[in-house]
Amino acid sequence: MGPLTGKTIALTAERRADEFAVLLERRGATTIHVPAIHVLPLIDDSDLREQTAQLIARPPQIVVISTGIGFRGWLDAAETWDSRQELLDALEASRIIARGPKARGAIRGVGLREVWSPATEASQEVADHLEAEGIVGVDIAVQLHGTITEWEPTIHLGESLERLGADVRAIPVYRWIRPVDQGPLIDLLAKILNHEVDAVTFTSAPAVASLLSTAKDNGLLDEFLTALRGPVSAICVGPVTSAPLDVLDVPTRMPERARLGALAKYVVDELGS
Repeated sequence: MGPLTGKTIALTAERRADEFAVLLERRGATTIHVPAIHVLPLIDDSDLREQTAQLIARPPQIVVISTGIGFRGWLDAAETWDSRQELLDALEASRIIARGPKARGAIRGVGLREVWSPATEASQEVADHLEAEGIVGVDIAVQLHGTITEWEPTIHLGESLERLGADVRAIPVYRWIRPVDQGPLIDLLAKILNHEVDAVTFTSAPAVASLLSTAKDNGLLDEFLTALRGPVSAICVGPVTSAPLDVLDVPTRMPERARLGALAKYVVDELGS
């Protein structure tokens, strides 16, 4: 018997879901794991290779690292081109901005240091900081992250910095797609609508957007939102992840720190019997 005995919790993450499930199941929970997105690395993408070569040849004044997974994927891609150390040297010659703690951890994990990182993972906070610095004519490389959808109010950071007068280089490291087989997501929606789960956990805004899109495509959006406003809790890792639900007036809950361990502890504290 544990504090989560009798509770059923849905996990929508693709990465580290097994680790997350173990943390909850050890405390008595039943977990249902249905990845809401699939991340596609662009290791063989010619555009990424070209942008990387240009960055190595001419390091920008500022580099914005948007995500930890994207940064590590970029280095992995450079490794396949025998350019990893050259890329690290070029990044060390630039001022690095980390968009949040995950990006910061990945940067420090390879021996680099960021000059600034926002308190949250909000792209707008990065844009505001750089605007205050003054970036007209400044050469800035921005590691892109995924795909913006109708459900994601997140700004496109590169476009925002261009409007502020910067010369922006976009680095497309990966993108996410909805699962090709929508069956498991539809089954998860049915469980949510029938109140067969006590909470749905999200660790990224794209995962929220994907589930919203699946609900809309199947004529279940209103029922899905009603369930999340009622007996089924939407628990997010942080404010960037919760943003698509916030704009739809869906109440969300989250830990103070945007970390997987903190999220697991928060679920235990919030739902524990």
